[in-house]
Amino acid sequence: MARISDFSSEQIAEAAAHLDRPSPETDPKVDALVNELIGRVADKWTMLMLELLQENGVMRFSEIGRKIDGISQKMLTQTLRVMERDGLVTRTVYPVVPPRVEYALTPLGASLSAAFCGVWVWAERYLNDIEAARAAFDARRPG
Repeated sequence: MARISDFSSEQIAEAAAHLDRPSPETDPKVDALVNELIGRVADKWTMLMLELLQENGVMRFSEIGRKIDGISQKMLTQTLRVMERDGLVTRTVYPVVPPRVEYALTPLGASLSAAFCGVWVWAERYLNDIEAARAAFDARRPG
C-alpha cells in the first residue's frame, strides 16, 4: 500500500492536472455526496487519522488515541465509526479479554489519504506566501 510520503510534489501536481471540474449536468446525488464528504473529511480528526493510519498501517484503538494529541475518547470513537461507515477503515475486534480492536485503512481510505496529500504539498509550497499575506493584513488592521 502506498504511503503519502511516497508521492512527490511532481506526482501530486501531475495527478491534479488531470482532474476535470464536474460538468453542469453532474448527478445531484454526486454533488450531495461530495458536499457531505468534504464536510466530514475536512475536519481535523479525520485528516489526522487518515495520515496516521496511512503511515502506520494497522493500529489499535488505544494507539490511535495516544498518537493524536488532544482527541477525546468520545471523538476518537465517533470519527472512527463514521470512517468505518464510509468504507475508509476496517475495524477488527478480537475475542480476547480485554477486547482488542484494530483499525486499518481500506483501499478507498488510502486513495482518499493520497488525495489529501495534496493539501500538505500545497501548504508547504505556499507557506511563505500565506504568512506574508497574513502579516500584511494584520499590519493594515487598527490594533
